[in-house]
Parts: sequence; C-alpha cells; structure tokens
Amino acid sequence: MLHPVPHPSKKRAAVLLSLSAIATALASPVVAAPAPAAAPAPAPAAATLRWTGCATPRYPTLQCASLKVPLDHDHPAGRQISLALTRVPHTAATSQGPLLVNPGGPGGSGRALAGFVASALPKDVAGQYDVIGFDPRGVGKSEPVLDCGAGHFKPVRPDSVPLDPATEQANLERVRSFAESCQTKHADVLPYVGTVSAARDLEVLRTALGAERLSYFGYSYGTYLGAVYARLHPDRVHRLVLDSVVDPGGVWYEDNLAQDQAFDARHKSFLAWVAQYDATYHLGTDPAAVEERWYAMRTALRSAPAGGKVGPAELEDTYMPGGYYNGYWPALAEAFASYAVREDPKPLVAAYERFGAVEPSAGNSYSVYTAVQCRDSAWPRDWNTWRADMWRTHAKAPFMTWNNAWYNAPCAFWKTEPLRTPDVTNHDLPPALLFQATEDAATPFEGAVTMHDKLAGSALVVEEGGGNHGIALSGNKCLDEKLAAYLRTGQAADATCPAQPAPKPAAATRAVPPSAGGAALHGLLGFRG
Repeated sequence: MLHPVPHPSKKRAAVLLSLSAIATALASPVVAAPAPAAAPAPAPAAATLRWTGCATPRYPTLQCASLKVPLDHDHPAGRQISLALTRVPHTAATSQGPLLVNPGGPGGSGRALAGFVASALPKDVAGQYDVIGFDPRGVGKSEPVLDCGAGHFKPVRPDSVPLDPATEQANLERVRSFAESCQTKHADVLPYVGTVSAARDLEVLRTALGAERLSYFGYSYGTYLGAVYARLHPDRVHRLVLDSVVDPGGVWYEDNLAQDQAFDARHKSFLAWVAQYDATYHLGTDPAAVEERWYAMRTALRSAPAGGKVGPAELEDTYMPGGYYNGYWPALAEAFASYAVREDPKPLVAAYERFGAVEPSAGNSYSVYTAVQCRDSAWPRDWNTWRADMWRTHAKAPFMTWNNAWYNAPCAFWKTEPLRTPDVTNHDLPPALLFQATEDAATPFEGAVTMHDKLAGSALVVEEGGGNHGIALSGNKCLDEKLAAYLRTGQAADATCPAQPAPKPAAATRAVPPSAGGAALHGLLGFRG
C-alpha cells in the first residue's frame, strides 16, 4: 500500500488509496479479527540503553543506540534481533518523555527523522521530549537486514501495462522470482516481519527507555503502526499524532486498489497545473490535451526508452513522486516539456535518476515493505482475480494501476501465511490528533475519517484543498501551530486549515532547497508509504 523510499534521489517503495473506490473496497469482505489479545509482557531489557554521540552538522546533539528485541515475541527468551535508534534528548527541566517518530513505508528508515522533527518543532516543545527515531525490524541499520532480490527494479523493465500475454508473463516471472528469493534468503525471519510484531517492538523500547508512557508521531504507514500499538497498549500512550492516515479497513489489497484512482486524479491535477503555464512549458492550455501528450510520451518510450533507461514503467516511477509532493512539479514539467516539445530526452533521464531510479538501499526498504504487507493480511492467490481487478481499475485510472499492481504482486506468491488484520477501534486512549489533506493520493481522505471514528475522542485537522502526503512540519503554519499546541497540552479539536499555494515554475537548473517548505520533510518520507 505505502511504498517506502528515503528520498526521490534515492530509492522507492510504497502504499496508495482512492477516494471513489473506498466505498467499494470497504464493501468487499475484509479479513478482520477482534483486537489482538494482550500480548505476553516482553522480557525486560537486559540493560539500560547506551546512547553514544553520532552528531551531524545539522543535528549536533544527535545520539545513537541499539536495542535487542525478541524475533518471536511469544518466545521472548529465544533468538534476539536488534533495532537501530537515534535520539535528540530533551532540554527542558521537566520532560514529557519519549516521542517516537516514524516516516512510513513499511520499510522506511526513521533514524534521520528524529533530528528533523526535533529541529522543526518549536524549541519549547521539542525541549520537552526525547525525540527518538528508529529503524523497524529488518530495516536499515537494524539487524538482520532484509534484502530479497538485487536488481529487481533494474531498467528497462517490461511495460507495466500488459497489453499482450508475453508482457504479462514477463512481469509475473519478475514478481514470482522476487517472492521466491525472499523465501529462500529469509524464511526464518519472514513469519515475524509484520505490523503487529513491529508494534510489540515499540513496547520493548518503551520498557528499555524506562518510560511509563510514550508519545508517537507517525506519517503514512506509520499511522497504522501507531494505531496498532495503541490498540495493544492504550494505557501506555501519552500523545498520538497520525499524519496522512491509512484506512484501517482496507489493509492492504483493497487500499491499493483504491489508491490507484486517487493517484490518477492527482496526476491529472499535475497536468492541469502544466496547462496553466503554457507560456513556460508550451504543452498546451487544455489539461485534456496535455494529458494526451503525456500518454503519447509513454507510448513512444515503449519502443525507444529514453537514454536506454526510461521506458513506460520507469516513466511512471519518475512521475509518481509528484503525487506525493507538488514541490516536484516544476522539475517534472520541465522534463516532460524537454522530451515532448524540444525532443531532448536528457532532462527526462535526469528526472528518472532523481525521482525514480532505485539505489541499492531500496532493495532493503522494498523487501521489508513486501514482507510486512504480505504478512499483515490475506491477498488473492488466484491471478485471475488480480487481472480482472486491475483492468477494471485501469479503465478508470490508467496512470498507476498496473505499476502499483506489480509492486505488490509478490504477495500473490508469498509462502508465509498471512495474519488476520487487527481492529484498531480504541475507546481507551487519551485524545489523539490526526492530520489529513483532502486531496492526498497516497492515503485518501476517507481513511482519516474512518480512523477518526475508530479512535474515540480523537481530533481531525483537515488541510482543505491540499494534495501533499505528509503535511505537518512541511511549512503550513496553521497545521504546525496545532501540532505544537497538542504536544504541549494534549488537547486538540477538529479544525480546518487552508492548503499552501501551488508551486510556480522554476528554472530547470534550480534545485529545491532542502529547507524549503515541505522539501526537507518529503526527502525523509517513503514513497508509496
């Protein structure tokens, strides 16, 4: 559903939902279970965490540590694995305890997020918390590290849209091979890589920190992880912030189908923005005509991939990040115009390398993404079900439907048995705070409404007209003030904030400053996740 990718210039992995398909998705039978039974108390941490300095120029007080947790929480004395942690310590005389932060995915590394959150919050708020980032089990610097298949995203891949049996078969062989490789390499670990296991890790971390309660701030998939932890341990939650909220009713197959339509709508918004600036891009003033030119580019790349790297699948990879963050739109528009108007493919190749190309670390994030999603819930095992669902959705939403299908299709061939999805309904929490943009493609608005209803006493802050994924601490003063007030006092109420203005065209050579608006945040969040 949510694909993890540390940065557009790095690797990508993900999760997606759709507004108009939500009703259909929720009407479908969903494997659901009562709330997970209270898990046996984890074994106490053997020793206090040992924090050592790992400062960076930007985050001079950053510290690092590692934590041992049971691979199997039902057998806490058995094999241990480790989680990599970072911390920015509190500076206030009185602390509100730890604030765990998670960037989503599943499969996203959270170590860098601690420094960002601590520096982005007002000093008086950040000073009251030990802001703690972590790599979930299997991710990044945690051990063991999952990496199922090198070269899975090597260009040029088969066209994602299987217009003929040979193309479909080539894609099926890719995803089946990845699933088999994962099973061969990590069969001993895969049964314990999932959201419930990750949530139980957080309870071990709370114990190791010596904290009576913890606070949690998660983006995207991180909202689901936080909700599952809160369901398991509601009495251990101090503050709970969920930003860009996963629909807990569609985990995960239905959420992905729904997401496809939302991404198509967001891609159309990008193309309409391009049409507004015909004087810059010369692609036309009619959004429908601009869309035709984009799909004509896609068709041309099928027979002649740009730079020998960018075929139709890679083109989709390149433009998908624009659905997460509109700050990327000027660069994506310039690449489109260079190819379609000036017949120069070099900027398109550069855009692919910046936004879509997979770097080595992505093999890890995608492997964890797949392991979590395939383990968390049941997926169709009959490929005919996938084929029918994808063609039906593709007819309405051609931008990402098949690309997203192949991203998740290893779950059709996964050997580890799926779990039943927990019900995150919770009447025992302190008030939680939810943030949601109305036009978010990766986690559409209905999911936040569903979560709001399930978390009694929660507050939902809506960014009206916003389409970015991950909105708190991205430059919207209205949202950020409400986040800060909640972290200070624990009090919040439903509210609406206006969206930030859309970007303006920028010179092709001008990079988005890392500190500009949401660019810094979106460099840390995972795509499709």
